[in-house]
Amino acid sequence: MTAHERRASFSLASIYALRMLGLFMVLPVFALEARHYQGGSNEMAIGLAIGMYGLVQACLQIPFGLAADRYGRKRVILLGLFLLALGSVVAALANSVQGLAIGRAIQGGGAVSALLADQTRVQVRTKGMALIGASIGLMFALSLGIGPVLNQWGGLPLIFWCTFALSVAGMGVILYWTPPEEPFLQNNTHLSWQETRTLVFGLDLLKLDYGVFILYGVQLATWMALPALLIQAGIDKSDHGWFYLPAVLLSFVVMGGTLFPMERKGLLKPLFIGSIVLVFLVQFGFIYESTHKPEVWVLETLVFLFFCGFNILEASQPSLASKIAPQQARGAALGVYNTLQSLGIFAGGAIGGWLAKTYTSTGLFLTCSALLLSWVVVSWRMNYAAHPQVAKL
Repeated sequence: MTAHERRASFSLASIYALRMLGLFMVLPVFALEARHYQGGSNEMAIGLAIGMYGLVQACLQIPFGLAADRYGRKRVILLGLFLLALGSVVAALANSVQGLAIGRAIQGGGAVSALLADQTRVQVRTKGMALIGASIGLMFALSLGIGPVLNQWGGLPLIFWCTFALSVAGMGVILYWTPPEEPFLQNNTHLSWQETRTLVFGLDLLKLDYGVFILYGVQLATWMALPALLIQAGIDKSDHGWFYLPAVLLSFVVMGGTLFPMERKGLLKPLFIGSIVLVFLVQFGFIYESTHKPEVWVLETLVFLFFCGFNILEASQPSLASKIAPQQARGAALGVYNTLQSLGIFAGGAIGGWLAKTYTSTGLFLTCSALLLSWVVVSWRMNYAAHPQVAKL
């Protein structure tokens, strides 16, 4: 990477880290603490408040992507961070579940656009995306430990005020650290809606959209059942974050030692499909643990393997999307991609919870296995090469 590319990658990874830490911290405690709010006896209302973020974000990802193509990526990121900050204030001041839902909805109104793809050459883009993926995975693990601590000190309001502070810090990063985007916007030609639609809904991009829906749906669904397995194995819920952290950190080492060298050798396809198969096999490990007395070392190994596959897929998929999509429609293409990602998050939580309740965790893990197997079939003949226009950059 050049100095410019390193600056862009690390600054945007920092924005993602600040943003996602704020959003993830509330997840371990929201369902429990919301019961103390007005209307907290209604579990459906609590579930809606949790899911509002994903629903609103899914609805607005494509408009934000189109706006990023036309008005610039940094402006759209700033607007998204502002909405995250505003929603955090609304949620922090709320005294009812409905107020929490409104705050979560406003938080979901913003999205981080395709700026990194404009700031990096195609040869090193996966490294930049991997930094972002690593920041998200690390924040997910840290949030499981930090969220309960903050909740103990000041409840949900303190968590939302911390999210507000993190979003303001993110605005500072985009204003004062992230490089200007203009040098990499070499073609500012605006496409018609018909041209954009043709490019955005190409077969290979649709396969990636399907994949990210499955990936995040499976992740959220898995975590609807996994905490119960940890408790059955004798791990107190206050220690779950420390259980996840070593698995996540070690998985980053595996990602760095496999993804980058194999991509340089033109072996991204077997690594990509192999990672899906790995996550698929992990589900069968969880099935075994859910039907027997769970053991800590087995669960730790399975979680490590899960994150090995997840991190590789999480880093390579948006990189592939940015390579396949031509530059003029990149924001719209990643808007569709992020929409399916948000829908996967919502579906994984909502449907995963229903599956776990109706068919037990075994039925949930079997469903995840079937979805992952379908993803292998879809990805088998996908194009893994850059769009001709992108490959010249």
